Amino acid sequence: MCLFIETIRIDHGKACNLSRHNRRLNDTRAHFWPESTPLQLRDHLSSLGCEAGIVKARVVYGEKGIEDVSYSPYTMRHVHSLALIQADHIDYTYKSAGREPLNRLFALRDACDDILIVKQGLLTDTSIANIALSDGTHWYTPAHPLLKGPNGQPCWKKESCRKKHQTGRLAFILYRQTIQCHD
Repeated sequence: MCLFIETIRIDHGKACNLSRHNRRLNDTRAHFWPESTPLQLRDHLSSLGCEAGIVKARVVYGEKGIEDVSYSPYTMRHVHSLALIQADHIDYTYKSAGREPLNRLFALRDACDDILIVKQGLLTDTSIANIALSDGTHWYTPAHPLLKGPNGQPCWKKESCRKKHQTGRLAFILYRQTIQCHD
C-alpha cells in the first residue's frame, strides 16, 4: 500500500500554510489515484492541545484518504555540518511515508549532522529540508529539488531569490526561513 505524509507546523493553534499542504496532498492523490476525491486537511486536524507553542502534525494518507494524524512537539534540528552525498538516481518527487532512500543516504553522513544531496551534479536538498544558497548578494534555490516544499520553496516569491542550477563555485549557507502562517 502506498502511503504519503504531510508534516504541518501548528503555531499557537494555527496550522501554517494549510492551503499549500492541501494542494500538495491532493496533487499527490490525483497522480496516484485519478478517481480520488479531494480532501480538506482542516477537517482532520485538531487544534486541541496545540494552542501554546509550536506543534508538528504528521498526516499519513493514501488511496482511501487520511489514515492517521499524530502530533508532537516541534523541535528544530541544529545542523552545523553537512556531508555532500552523490545520489544520481534518487527520486523523491512525492513525500512518501517510506523514507528509505533518504535514510540510506543519511546513514552515509559519517560525523556530519546532515547530508546535502547532489543529483546529476546539482545540489538538491538536505535529508529534511529544501535549501537556499547565497553568493552574498542574492539567494538561489535549486531549479530541481528532490521534493518541492508546500510553499514551492519559500523564497522563490522574493525578487532577491532566484531558481538556478548550482554549478561552479558558489559560496553557500543553509537557509531555513522563519515560517510565516498565511492562508
